[in-house]
Amino acid sequence: MEDQELVVCSEDCNLVTDLYQLTMTACYVAEELDQKWASFELFTRSLPKNFGYLIAMGLAQALEYLEKFHFSTAQIESLQSTGIFNNVPKRFWSLLSGARFSGNVWAVPEGTAIFANEPLLRIEAPLWQAFFFGTYLLNTLNYQTLIATKAARIRDAAGSEVKLLEGGTRRAFGPQASVWAARAALAAGFDSTSNVLAALKLGRQPSGSIAHAFIMASAAMEGSEAQAFMISNSLFPDASLVLDTYDTVTAANNLADMVRTRKVELQGVRLDSGNLTALSQKVRSLLPPEVLIFASGDLDEWAITKLRNNGACIDGYSVGTQLVTGYAMNGVYKIVEVEGIPIMKHSSGKVNYPGRKQIFRRFEHQKIQGDRLGLITEAPQQDEQPLMQLMFKQGQRLHPPETLEKIFERTAQSVASLTTEVRQIDQPIPIQPQISIELQNLTKQAHEAVPLQQFALLQ
Repeated sequence: MEDQELVVCSEDCNLVTDLYQLTMTACYVAEELDQKWASFELFTRSLPKNFGYLIAMGLAQALEYLEKFHFSTAQIESLQSTGIFNNVPKRFWSLLSGARFSGNVWAVPEGTAIFANEPLLRIEAPLWQAFFFGTYLLNTLNYQTLIATKAARIRDAAGSEVKLLEGGTRRAFGPQASVWAARAALAAGFDSTSNVLAALKLGRQPSGSIAHAFIMASAAMEGSEAQAFMISNSLFPDASLVLDTYDTVTAANNLADMVRTRKVELQGVRLDSGNLTALSQKVRSLLPPEVLIFASGDLDEWAITKLRNNGACIDGYSVGTQLVTGYAMNGVYKIVEVEGIPIMKHSSGKVNYPGRKQIFRRFEHQKIQGDRLGLITEAPQQDEQPLMQLMFKQGQRLHPPETLEKIFERTAQSVASLTTEVRQIDQPIPIQPQISIELQNLTKQAHEAVPLQQFALLQ
């Protein structure tokens, strides 16, 4: 019988994976490779279009997934019932039934600015485990890193004093994505979210405005826009009132009279359509200065920059569609070492650096001067700081989860440490990490070893 609800709970996450993660695990078992120690790294070969940097995000959910990883009896029975695995070794099933993460995790902390070819995360574990986690890790880190980077760019464009509301739930790619998007936005600079579940889970107060539908329904039933304003304001005085259901200037004039006669205790209003620059200037001239003016309507960092440059009188922005959708972060998860042997991919346009790596960052006057991509065995130079930290050791978590406030602070510091050329939203100039001599030599060795490995396979 089909499950039409299709709700994913935490117990299901180990099956939120591509089929080949399971079929190849069976192959590793058949070849007796499953327990060989291997390392996989998650990185992106290039940045999304017009991005000068990325803000790493999603590590908290990745670590929770690894900590809780296991297969239930019911899940194993479901896999067996498919018939796909009829020919696998019996040890495959015993491997799954006793599965627990037993390896190491290295990662850059959430809120850290990173660039192309720099690993966000590395798993060091038995080969079948390190390989198996790829789909879920890419799912959470790719999406949340994209949203966090967009949020950081929007915060940078809007300025530090402006209020930012995340309102993309209805346009996000599903309920789970909407919660992750809200978290990533809050961690990267937004003040609040309209997503009630995300806000409550994260210990925040959800925020929002009244709906056009309420105003229109009230007016249709022999009421009026003004009456709708008074009723909603009496029940929810902190909620912003939308002005553009009928005519924005008329609504603002009516509200100004209602404020003067104390019929409403107005905190804020929202503009959702029309010429936001001109309308915000007009509304500002009508309402008291303490009343905040919010804007919404497919806004992004470019639209906000244009509004600010044109002199719009806007105190806050609600950003939805353009935050939670858009260009994908094309992160990949590749094997870089097995049993101490460096491994690299040689496909055209998809070459990666072999070996377990570390990012060494150099600062000057609190600005990032450059990154060096080297091997984990290298020591930092005098003016360098290693970015990747050990998060799990032999299956045991080393640090408690960070607070959203801590990640927020790190994001702000990371963006502030970037140069203007990296931060600009049009034609940014990303930092290109320098490749250490040791890594260059290892890459050359791994490249030269490929013909020998191919020949051995043919014997």
